[in-house]
Amino acid sequence: MTERPLLASPAGGDGALRSPWIHVAQAAVALAAGMGVGRFVYTPILPLMHDQTGMSAATGANLATANYVGYLIGALAGILSPALVRSSTLLRAALVVLTCSLAAMPVTESPAVWIALRLLAGVASALVFVITAASLLSHLREHPAHLAGWAFGGIGGGIALSGLIVLVLRPFADWRTAWFAAAVLAEVLTMASWNLRPEAAPTARAEPAGAAGDGPRTRPHRWFTALFASYTLEGVGYIVAGTFLVAAIEQNSPGGLGSGAWILVGVAAVPSSALWARLGRRWSRPGLLLAALVIQAVGIALPALVHGVAAALVSAVLFGATFVGVSTLALAAGAHLRFPRSVALLTAGYSVGQILGPLVVTPLLHHGYQRALILAAVVVLTAAAAAAVLRVGFPHQRPSGSVCVTSP
Repeated sequence: MTERPLLASPAGGDGALRSPWIHVAQAAVALAAGMGVGRFVYTPILPLMHDQTGMSAATGANLATANYVGYLIGALAGILSPALVRSSTLLRAALVVLTCSLAAMPVTESPAVWIALRLLAGVASALVFVITAASLLSHLREHPAHLAGWAFGGIGGGIALSGLIVLVLRPFADWRTAWFAAAVLAEVLTMASWNLRPEAAPTARAEPAGAAGDGPRTRPHRWFTALFASYTLEGVGYIVAGTFLVAAIEQNSPGGLGSGAWILVGVAAVPSSALWARLGRRWSRPGLLLAALVIQAVGIALPALVHGVAAALVSAVLFGATFVGVSTLALAAGAHLRFPRSVALLTAGYSVGQILGPLVVTPLLHHGYQRALILAAVVVLTAAAAAAVLRVGFPHQRPSGSVCVTSP
């Protein structure tokens, strides 16, 4: 099978043409700011806050939970008001608010204020993600799926940059400087993604008489239910590693190994979505989703079962190579089913899972992070089981207008 040649996408109402790679680059930068930095910079800064402010593990989990509650609020806004997903003004406002929330973190040492700021950052991150993801699924619909995969790789790029900042600053600066540096980085990325075009407004069109034969012939609800369950469970399991992986590694291997591993997570995440998308040309999305979840479970459990540099680095690679890929595979499967508002619904379920994750493992943190990581790995394996159910009878024939376009 060979891919169709890339077609330029309309740049706007003026009818001008531009390379789809421009849209990919802007979306990648927006996701780097909104997710990679705005959301995940907390992971490498968390050990610094523990050491330098005396913040307890339970408080750290509460801050993480607040961020995920905010993320759920932002995702629900996309469900209740689809017009928000098409607003460039809201996208820009979310990026600005996110940057300001990062800059405000070091101004205070009040846990209540920190919780409010991380809640606000979560809302902004979700809006950035939902708007950007919908934009990619809309504007790149007629292009090969690996293009959108490279855009989602921006999350990994943001993670790597945020981890690098903390690693570089750590020997001579404190947690406050790390937050300020993260805010500066988010501001730079915001400016670079300022002109990203959201999803175009829907246009009314008559469905061809034979269109029903191009897509799934039965109702997509049962497959979407399995997909929703799998992705929600993934939210529970992955976020435990996404929040505590650095702290867990540094608990047994001090000296910056945790921050180095987090950089490796980001580097591995950059090409992961594009690679999983290319694999989708040969294997079904449900099968790939199952494989990615099993690999991720191994990566999450590894540092809890085996100590040392090698285990930490392998864990980072496995986790980074799968967690963004799982998201893109799940969102693409939802779009494939043509389930209404699939991006926002899946993101909302994922958000609920992320809220539950830190809450579920908080009682285990009194004994360190190992038990929490093992529980997270078990939950991800349960998500893999739901993905296995999804494989049964899944309508693999691509409907017209699918994100991935190939021809013999």
